[in-house]
Amino acid sequence: MKIESVENLLAGRWHFVRITTDNGIVGVGESGIWGYPEASERIVDTWRSYLIGKDPLQIEHHWQYLARNSHFMGSAVGGSLGAIDIALWDIKGKHYQAPVYELLGGKCRDKIRCYIHVNGESVEELAADAQRAVERGFTAVRFTPFRKDFPQMRYAGLLREAVARVGAVREATGPDVDLCVEIHRRMSPMEAIGLSHELAQFRPFFLEDPMLPDSVQTMAEIQKAISIPIATGERFTSMYQFRELLEAGGCRFVRPDVCICGGITHSKKVAALAESFFVGVIPHNPLSPISTAACVQIDACIPNFALQEYTGEDLPPKRDLVVTPLELDHGYLRVPEGPGIGIELNFDVVERVPIARREFVTPLHEDGSVADQ
Repeated sequence: MKIESVENLLAGRWHFVRITTDNGIVGVGESGIWGYPEASERIVDTWRSYLIGKDPLQIEHHWQYLARNSHFMGSAVGGSLGAIDIALWDIKGKHYQAPVYELLGGKCRDKIRCYIHVNGESVEELAADAQRAVERGFTAVRFTPFRKDFPQMRYAGLLREAVARVGAVREATGPDVDLCVEIHRRMSPMEAIGLSHELAQFRPFFLEDPMLPDSVQTMAEIQKAISIPIATGERFTSMYQFRELLEAGGCRFVRPDVCICGGITHSKKVAALAESFFVGVIPHNPLSPISTAACVQIDACIPNFALQEYTGEDLPPKRDLVVTPLELDHGYLRVPEGPGIGIELNFDVVERVPIARREFVTPLHEDGSVADQ
């Protein structure tokens, strides 16, 4: 069996890679660099000449060859590796007529607990959306404690607003639902520590990305100063970054993005690293059902899985991208038993979805200085 074709598919803000073998097996992967999908597309175009004619089952060798062929690294390379790696695992599972998790050691669980995003510009709207999520069966919800105009707010106002929003969600969802508070890298270390002390009364499950991930030492200082577990790592592209984060004690949950952090092959290694530090895994997943399916394969076979990000793949437009979506049952995704990653793209639909170009806008503080996204 040899790789016969490697194709890029851009649809919406998604970048898919379709790999076809000479005996007709098709594997699909996804790149996670949704802000600049054209960058990964060009890298895959460059790598195509290497992949054509190769044995698709030699996944680790191909990963090493592509990752180490030049000194360039980062999200565009990691996203391209992720897309190709997921597609090759999809092919391997179909070749052996087994789910990917079986090839990675077998299941540790039958269903995957998810958290869902809830939104609302006002405190009341946010609380109502959270309550609807709980009524649907979700036992964990994710939200930001800031309004859209957060860059124009001063520190005291941010604290007041955050306490009001998190408190309202806690009241709406009750004491037994886990609250995942997304800071989105919008605070300085001092601000994040102060905010955490204010929010501890509501017992959040985690505080996500309280600051930019540029310094693992500073992230560790925050984690050691607060009682709320930090979840971080969605921008990391290698297990070596995660190793330094874990050695510094910078988090209680790692958040590898399977579509940026080198695909299933590399993300599984990140999970093993985290396991050795008694740290849980919460895969980052803001993308399409392909990303979700790849995450579920990893979630199913790692002992330190904690929670899975879920962004409405059972609803249009994401629902329409696949032939049959993963089964969502009261806030849990059932681990699929089909071969490969467990789902199939509906190519007729995907090829009709117009490309959504990212609006190039960066928020500014009230004084005109740049705020972090």
